[in-house]
Amino acid sequence: MGKGRPRAVEKGVLGHRDGAPDSHPGYGVGFLTIPPAPVFYPTDDEFRDPLEYISKIRPKAEPYGICCIVPPKSWNPPFACNVESFKFPTKTQAIHRLQARPPSCDSVTFELEYGRFLERHLGKKAKKKLIFDGAELNLCRLFNAVKRYGGYEKVCDQKRWGDVARFMRSDRKISECSKHVLCQLYREHLFDYEEYLYKLNFENKKRMKSRAKVVCHEREKALNRKRRRNDSFEEMREINGGTLDQICEQCKSGLHGDVMLLCDRCDKGWHLHCLSPPLDRVPSGNWYCLECVNSDKDSFGFVPGKHYSLEEFKRMNDRVRRKFFGQGNATRVQIEKLFWEIVEGKAGELDVIYGSDLDASVYGSGFPRAGDPVVPTVEVDVWQHYASSPWNLNNLPKLQGSMLRVVHENIAGVMVPWLYVGMLFSSFCWHVEDHCFYSINYLHWGEPKCWYGVPGREACAFEQVMRSTLPDLFDAQPDLLFQLVTMLNPSILQENGIPVYNVMQEPGNFVITFPKSFHGGFNFGLNCAEAVNFAPVDWLPHGGFGAELYRTYHKAAILSHEELLCVIGKNACDGEALPHLKEELFGIFISEKSNREELWKNGIVRSSLMTPKKHPMYVGTEEDHTCIICQQYLYLSAISCSCRDTTFVCLKHWKHLCECDSSQHRLLYRYSLAELDDLISMIPSMSHVKSLENPHLKTLQQNAFSPQASVSLIKKVKNGQVTFTELAEDWLSKACNLFEVPFSNNAYAAMLNEAEQFLWAGHEIDPVRHVYSKLIDAQKWVLRVKDCLFRVEGWSLSRNNNVEKISLDLIEEVLSIDPIPCYEPGLLKLKGYADIAKKLATEIKKAFSSRLDIGKMEVILSKAMEFPIDIEETKILEEEISSAKIWVNNVQAFFFKEIPRAIDIVSLNKLKSEMAELHVHFPEMDLLANFSREVDLLYSRCKEILTCPPKLKFLELDNFLKDADKVRVRIPELEQLRHFHSDACSWSHEFCNILDCLPDREDHENVVAELSDILKSGKLLRIEVDELQLVEVQLERACCRVKAVKALQVPMPLEFIREVLMEASLLKIKNENLFLKLSEVDVEATLWEERANFVLTNGGSMPEFVDILRSSEHIYAILPSLPDLKDEFSMAHTWICRSQPYLTNNGHAEDELDPVLGIEDLKELITLSKSLKVNLHGPETLEMILNDINEWEHNTCLLVEDATSFLETASNFTTVNHLLLRTEELLSRANSFTESGISMRVMLSEFPKFQHATLTLQWTLSALSFCTRIPLAKDVDNVLEDAHHLPSMFADCNLVQMLLNGATWLRKGLNVLFEPRNSKRCTLKDVEEILEELRKSVVPYPVMVAHLQNSIENHISWTLNVHEFFSHPRKKCWASLMELEGQGHSHAFDCPELAIVAHEVGGVKRWMLQCQAYVQPLVGNIGALSKELIKIKEFLHKALSIYSSLNESRTKTFCVYCPNDYESDRAYQCMICEDW
Repeated sequence: MGKGRPRAVEKGVLGHRDGAPDSHPGYGVGFLTIPPAPVFYPTDDEFRDPLEYISKIRPKAEPYGICCIVPPKSWNPPFACNVESFKFPTKTQAIHRLQARPPSCDSVTFELEYGRFLERHLGKKAKKKLIFDGAELNLCRLFNAVKRYGGYEKVCDQKRWGDVARFMRSDRKISECSKHVLCQLYREHLFDYEEYLYKLNFENKKRMKSRAKVVCHEREKALNRKRRRNDSFEEMREINGGTLDQICEQCKSGLHGDVMLLCDRCDKGWHLHCLSPPLDRVPSGNWYCLECVNSDKDSFGFVPGKHYSLEEFKRMNDRVRRKFFGQGNATRVQIEKLFWEIVEGKAGELDVIYGSDLDASVYGSGFPRAGDPVVPTVEVDVWQHYASSPWNLNNLPKLQGSMLRVVHENIAGVMVPWLYVGMLFSSFCWHVEDHCFYSINYLHWGEPKCWYGVPGREACAFEQVMRSTLPDLFDAQPDLLFQLVTMLNPSILQENGIPVYNVMQEPGNFVITFPKSFHGGFNFGLNCAEAVNFAPVDWLPHGGFGAELYRTYHKAAILSHEELLCVIGKNACDGEALPHLKEELFGIFISEKSNREELWKNGIVRSSLMTPKKHPMYVGTEEDHTCIICQQYLYLSAISCSCRDTTFVCLKHWKHLCECDSSQHRLLYRYSLAELDDLISMIPSMSHVKSLENPHLKTLQQNAFSPQASVSLIKKVKNGQVTFTELAEDWLSKACNLFEVPFSNNAYAAMLNEAEQFLWAGHEIDPVRHVYSKLIDAQKWVLRVKDCLFRVEGWSLSRNNNVEKISLDLIEEVLSIDPIPCYEPGLLKLKGYADIAKKLATEIKKAFSSRLDIGKMEVILSKAMEFPIDIEETKILEEEISSAKIWVNNVQAFFFKEIPRAIDIVSLNKLKSEMAELHVHFPEMDLLANFSREVDLLYSRCKEILTCPPKLKFLELDNFLKDADKVRVRIPELEQLRHFHSDACSWSHEFCNILDCLPDREDHENVVAELSDILKSGKLLRIEVDELQLVEVQLERACCRVKAVKALQVPMPLEFIREVLMEASLLKIKNENLFLKLSEVDVEATLWEERANFVLTNGGSMPEFVDILRSSEHIYAILPSLPDLKDEFSMAHTWICRSQPYLTNNGHAEDELDPVLGIEDLKELITLSKSLKVNLHGPETLEMILNDINEWEHNTCLLVEDATSFLETASNFTTVNHLLLRTEELLSRANSFTESGISMRVMLSEFPKFQHATLTLQWTLSALSFCTRIPLAKDVDNVLEDAHHLPSMFADCNLVQMLLNGATWLRKGLNVLFEPRNSKRCTLKDVEEILEELRKSVVPYPVMVAHLQNSIENHISWTLNVHEFFSHPRKKCWASLMELEGQGHSHAFDCPELAIVAHEVGGVKRWMLQCQAYVQPLVGNIGALSKELIKIKEFLHKALSIYSSLNESRTKTFCVYCPNDYESDRAYQCMICEDW
């Protein structure tokens, strides 16, 4: 446990288990003898870093290819998906076809090839139809079935024709005769074809092993046989002037016809190198493409299905489980055994669904994620903890130390986890992870997963066994293992020496698969798992193998392995990764160097850099081109041709790009070998890691990076051979000479093109690169000088406005460059033009600083405009002159053409600012300055008025505005003041109109509204008006009138009326009619209040209250005392109603439905009567009733106490009569109290307890009555039943328990005495026990005891009679026996004597029946049996005497036997001597 030590590596096989779940997670179960893979149990400290822990266990786990990790108990992540709303797509899996399925072969293609074989080799035609077992025989399927099981000879030797038949038709059983017929049909029709194909394949393999070169004319001969023109090809494609009759379906090229392979059915073409996997040469015999070999009808795959919720998916899982196992629980052994039987086609057909490969970015992850909403059942802290956990599969690929951290694109399954929702038997077939990545799988919940793994070291052997076991499938689909749709029983792998290990993944466990490890498995039921790939440092060597596998099978890779290595090298990575990284990069360097040198040797000398990436530090930001042959990304280098500028190939397939000469090809590279060398050399320095320990790699590295490596690079030329270094030195010599002669663009371009053949190489070409860069700089500089001079002189000649001048800045930039040793005559001429332009610029600057008049400025501008170089100051001067003219026109229009009061201060300020910026002098500037000062003074005064806190009086503002009208300017502040003045005038006029009409108006509310609006608008005025105080006074009077009107229209509180009258007095309007009417209401209300307060204080009769309330109805005001008066009256009335039932109670409960009165209500009424203000006459009567009730409760309490004491102390009474008398006395008292209590019709608190006591006494009386008589059984049963319902307070009393115990034994005694005897009898011991218990009872039952004693005596007497009867067998008679039987039925208890008597009676009756059967034929009708038997005896004696007289010579003794059945055995007794 400390170091993650595996606990499942102990020796043992799974076959020894009984199928129950193992005690350790990860252990496999099943009928297969597959050893388990290791299981690791990390501690909390070890579990912190996943990559570090996996690296620690790798030496122990990687030899198994798979392992299981059981997290610590503290690891318990919540399931983050919403289970109720989660819906997901599914795929349908035909489990019975994962292994035992025919290949997807096209029958038409098979029949075509088979027919050609028959015609060419056997000279006959194929039969149209063959019948087998009542149906047409499919020869294609039969041939593939025999091929699956090893061929005809092997199938016959191993007697597997039954398997062949099942392979063809799994739904039928086959007889032995049918097997024989099938064998004969194959032998007759297909065996020769099998032999032919075997020989053909043997020849092809022999040719491939020999590796002999094919002679040109033989190859051409084969090609002529293979190639044929497609007549249906409508368009002929012309490329490079040649006519092509066929294009490759892979690369879409019609070139390289010598390696074009045509399908012998559809005539479509493929290059040999474009096939997957590619072929080295044309195969013998006919060849068919995969499209013709495979049939869409028989194609196999996992078909996409509909979307399911988890609940629907669970129902599908339960349906499958019930189909195979019913309602019972199956063991894991049974499930695993059945799974492989279904896979091998031995247990019927089964289709299941599997929610596989669900992108977590689309359907959600089972782990919490930072951006996802928190599930309500999970705490936020727990969510955040697991969202950031390194074991969260969303984080694992991007951890520190992972090689996938630099991958920018979120690749599903690699960078983003996939979810898997499985059901019973849903499978994940044998496969290796993409790019040979590690994989990690976490089972969130549900049933276990069963895994099988093969170590990575056995990958090639595994693939070979798969191919040999399923040859027909691989012939139809060579890339079968890439499709993840095939399973193979692990036992077959074991038989072929392939180690296979098993893991049983329980919920909450991780399963790790290692690089190159084939793995597969299935689910034991409904579950949900999540998986993702990751790549620690030790993955790097395996990644190259995976990339090469993609290249071999022409499969598109998920990402560029070369790009990944280079980006990792450029980024700072962990020190542990650097040795592996350096080794992998060095391998890439060697490959690139070899391929580029090969291209150079073959004449590809043109090269150029690829377009740089926008984000070079990440993988996957931009997609590279792919090779049209092997489909791999072209990150480091590619080959292109001008004939197909959008098509690229890798360096290994450059010959297959097109048929152009190699000089037309171009090498595209992202890094030179020198840059790759620098990248490799930079790795140790980044982390001070030691260089590679492999001596062989050290030697290769030294040789590859040494300068002598290029010396050995030689290619043929016309005059012999030349080395790469010699050509580079020659180029350097010619390039240096080029600087010493006048510039020639063609010479420079030719020299640069020639240098392209060197730039891709290593550091030995650094001098070439240095001179190359100088040539480019010199070429650019000279071309720029020539361009500048051409544009200057061209403008001077044409003077066309459409020709743009060259700027002086551009010329100065060109002249500022330090000239490379390169001679250009036009340089001095260009400098002369530049000097003239600089002098003009200086002259313009002086004109600005001197403020010249407009005429002189225009002369300088004219001179600059005629010069062929664009001077920046010229544009400034031109703009200055134009602005000055516009300004003068605006000023003149301002003063002389505008009408009065149309001058805008904004325009004035704009003219002032423009004047300050002008470098030209005008007379209008002084006029504008004087006018501006006058306007500024007016503007300042306006601002002062607007910003000062006190409001300006109306007259002052009026005088100011009259003075301002004399100035011809528009100032916003001045216009604002004029607006304020106008508003004040309008307000005064409106108020005067309202004031004039005020005395005649009666719509007081409208007056209030109008005055309020006037007051509000007056306060908002920016000018102080004198009428504002008068408005406030009029508004107060109008509001007071409105209140008075309201008080006269609607009853208002008396206090409100008095306040209105007081306010009217203050406002001096109380003599108005409105307020005089209101005063009258106030007087009436005051008088009523005095009367009401007197009654409320001193009390009064009911009529007085009614009279006062009636008089309040005529007063039009809300009276303060009226609610109190109404409350008192209402309380009195309510009291009378509530007390009426008590006062009218006559003591007779005639109506059982009359309501029961409450004591608390009675007490409340008495208390309430003391606080009433109304004088009433009922309270004294209620007090008398309450006293009676208290007296009754006191008496009943005494009775309950007496009853309780009696029931507890009953044992003190000497006789039953005393108990009966006391019980009857107490019941009599109880009955009298019951009548008086019911007559009160009051809910009495002691009444329930009193009833319980009465009920208990009645039960006691009934139970005591059994002491003086023998009761009926139903009476005893009723007493026992009623005892269960006795009140709990009396159920445990002494007398009750004694009576209950006595009644129980009494009931048993009744069963003994009076139950029918044909039912189960009691034994004598039981009866004596009942008698003993009744005697011991405190309450005596003398009558019952006497009856029981009499019954016992009768039983004993009967048994004595029985013993006496059987002790004298000679005196037995049938009548005595029958009498004993009758007495036993009536008197006897359960005893052995009953059985003896019954057996004896039965035996005699059977004997009598037998006698009747014998005698009746002799004598006819039988009367008394005994008389008839005596007659027969006498007859026999006579017969014997006669017989003896006839035989005097010898005497014989005869015995007459009569049969007797005793205990089912037949016996005979002599009727004479009575011997048996």
